[in-house]
Amino acid sequence: MNVFKIACLQLNLKKTDNKDYVTQAIQQTCNRNPSIDLIVLSELAVGGPGAVDTSHTLDRYIDFFGNIANKENIWLIPGTFYEKIDGKTFNTAPVFNPNGELVTKARKIYPWLPYEEHVDSSMDFCVFEVPNQGIIGIHICYDLWFPETSRQLALNGAEVIINPTLTPTEDREIETIMVRATAAQQQAYYIDVNSCGDQGCGMSIASDPEGQILHQSKNTEDIFVVDVDFAFARKSRKEGFMSLGQNLKTYRDNPVHIDQKIDKEYLKMLGNVEKMNKD
Repeated sequence: MNVFKIACLQLNLKKTDNKDYVTQAIQQTCNRNPSIDLIVLSELAVGGPGAVDTSHTLDRYIDFFGNIANKENIWLIPGTFYEKIDGKTFNTAPVFNPNGELVTKARKIYPWLPYEEHVDSSMDFCVFEVPNQGIIGIHICYDLWFPETSRQLALNGAEVIINPTLTPTEDREIETIMVRATAAQQQAYYIDVNSCGDQGCGMSIASDPEGQILHQSKNTEDIFVVDVDFAFARKSRKEGFMSLGQNLKTYRDNPVHIDQKIDKEYLKMLGNVEKMNKD
């Protein structure tokens, strides 16, 4: 078993201005776990959800986190940052390799509407290869709720899906169930890292390709390590879920295109995306 170690940092974060705390947590994690390959933080960990028009935009942090990745000799996904491009704003997760190079960026496909209304939707699916290991895909928070997106990542080879998340709401428990179901559906590891403190309610979770829980956090700070075996994900896809259903191959052989069978009038009847009164 060739283990790829992913450290997940569910940190007790303030609403904003968490750079120093995040930096310290990364350094301490590397010192305590010198065999770590990748570190992942939660969505908007540094700047927080209100930082769209502040100094916490992605361009200001590329060199900073690239230098940390290089110094610690790790792959690094330091959460997400708002990114301004051609008049649009994206919620973006940068990925740095152990040389400190920015190898790719994942942009959130489904902003949490109607609340994340200042963020634009991306149309790109992000996967990247870790040499001599395997392929990793990235979700960002609400993307989890759309199974079409995880399917696309899997079809593009992702054997691990990483999801930096910022969830402070009561639907968090349902999200943990979705993580297990998505891992099983796509026959991939799924690692969902939330924050706690003033930003999120914790409950980070990691699942293997058979939907088994590898780790589940509570609502307090938790730094944990997930051992990923890319070969196990490949075996699941080739030989079947628990040596039973061969989901990905079956879809490959009958790729139903649902857009051709949508009842557009029914969907229109549901109305606009808008804030609702829970009472």
